Amino acid sequence: MAVSTFDIYKIGIGPSSSHTVGPMRAAARFVEHHLAESGRLQQVARIRAEVFGSLALTGRGHGTDKAVLMGLEGHWPNQIDPDIIPAALERIRGSKRIRLHGEHEIDFNEKTDLIMNKRQKLPFHTNGMRFAAYDADGNELATRDYYSVGGGFVVNQDEAAEDRIVADTTEVAHPFSSGDQLLARSKETGLSIARLMMENERAWRSDEDIVGGLRELWTAMQSCVARGIRETGTLPGGLHVTRRAPALYAELSERPEAAMRDPLTVLDWVNLYALAVNEENAAGGRVVTAPTNGAAGIIPSVLHYYDRFCPGANEQGIFDFLLTAAAVGILYKENASISGAEGSADWCRFPASNAMRWARSRRSTPRAWRCAATASTRSASTR
Repeated sequence: MAVSTFDIYKIGIGPSSSHTVGPMRAAARFVEHHLAESGRLQQVARIRAEVFGSLALTGRGHGTDKAVLMGLEGHWPNQIDPDIIPAALERIRGSKRIRLHGEHEIDFNEKTDLIMNKRQKLPFHTNGMRFAAYDADGNELATRDYYSVGGGFVVNQDEAAEDRIVADTTEVAHPFSSGDQLLARSKETGLSIARLMMENERAWRSDEDIVGGLRELWTAMQSCVARGIRETGTLPGGLHVTRRAPALYAELSERPEAAMRDPLTVLDWVNLYALAVNEENAAGGRVVTAPTNGAAGIIPSVLHYYDRFCPGANEQGIFDFLLTAAAVGILYKENASISGAEGSADWCRFPASNAMRWARSRRSTPRAWRCAATASTRSASTR
């Protein structure tokens, strides 16, 4: 099975790739493919969504309910403006009506039409969902099961039954399924891992589209850090946790000469970049899964360190980093898991440890940012 760099990195919203991004994608996919494109949308009088297992047990804390509602309204996690979500939720819950696919409004009572099945699981994965649509006479128009399997990946029941994520048999220039194979291909061809990945990506898209996609990912990471540094107040939830990134940024900005006296001060900046992303993720902001939302701060912190502290930093170095790290991510996706629900009881630490290994993937990568990978992972290991 072929996996693209753009399967590994996804732009979405927080706080969880498996519990927020995945459910929104599943709901939007159901409405778009099985109702709108099939011509059944205008016949729908009622829609029912159910989430099972882990999604139900921790769903409200992770915003699963909000994600499903936004998905049913036709929003996709990589396109939705996070700022519109509060007003949209208030409208749906206040009027008890929902606009399917953004165009067909029907009655929707969240208490009876969005069910959290905490004691039940669907057959193939703990993060299961079921969507069903009915006409005015109660006849079922469409139903579909989906599974959110980590990193924003979503599969339907047929794909899950065959134990696969994406039915992609595309032939790439340099196939690999292990680290040994990846390094061997690099040695045989004389190409860096980044160049190998670039050639593989050409199986799906043009060089212009690849570069545009990588630039979009980097822009999203920069915007996330900037917003995380700028936004103040408390994070969602009953603990009322105060955002720390703005205060840390102000403190570091007031004493820039400290880095000249103590090199470890640079790690405070690395921590700041990661913290800004993590707080944006917790607030439901826009982040890039790398490999999940829970680990989304590590890769941007490395790239910001490289961009701002490493001599010779340039855009090509950033692109090479993303491609090389994606190669390592593919190895984890194919041979282990990037899903915390599958890989560890400590859900976010499991994908975070994978992300740190991505950041340390320095072989066949630009010398200029090798220091960045080391600095970030040392910092991450102390958090």
